[in-house]
Amino acid sequence: MRKRLVTPAAERRTRPPGSLDLERDAVVEVTSEDKDFPVESALISEDAQGWRADAPGRQTIRLIFDQPQRLKSVSLVFEEDETQRTQEFVLRWSSDGGSTLKEIVRQQWNFSPPESTREVEDYQVDLENVNVLELVIKPDIAGGIARASLKNLRLS
Repeated sequence: MRKRLVTPAAERRTRPPGSLDLERDAVVEVTSEDKDFPVESALISEDAQGWRADAPGRQTIRLIFDQPQRLKSVSLVFEEDETQRTQEFVLRWSSDGGSTLKEIVRQQWNFSPPESTREVEDYQVDLENVNVLELVIKPDIAGGIARASLKNLRLS
């Protein structure tokens, strides 16, 4: 007897129209991750808890595309419910395999729970031949013990 397990249609992951299928089209590199908050949770799941580093300090999430991509938008969501801190992130891209990285944006955000706990950034871009997209997060510019996290990242 042959057997095959399939995902029921109601449980299949759905992506917003026009968004890239990162699960199929890219490899992700990450400097660290908490085993309960894996990076794929922020990249391919709509309702998951997102990614979190397993240690404090600067962290990098790098997407390496199998084929060059054209990017028209980048959406990032960060959440912090516990620690007051100022986070900085840098979003960069490359068309030469990462040898040269061009900055898209550098942003700082003050988390101040319970009032300010969510940062949502949507960038309209027009980038051709992208084969590397890199997000570097410094979770606390004051050097505290906060761990970097990312609720989700969407590309189209």
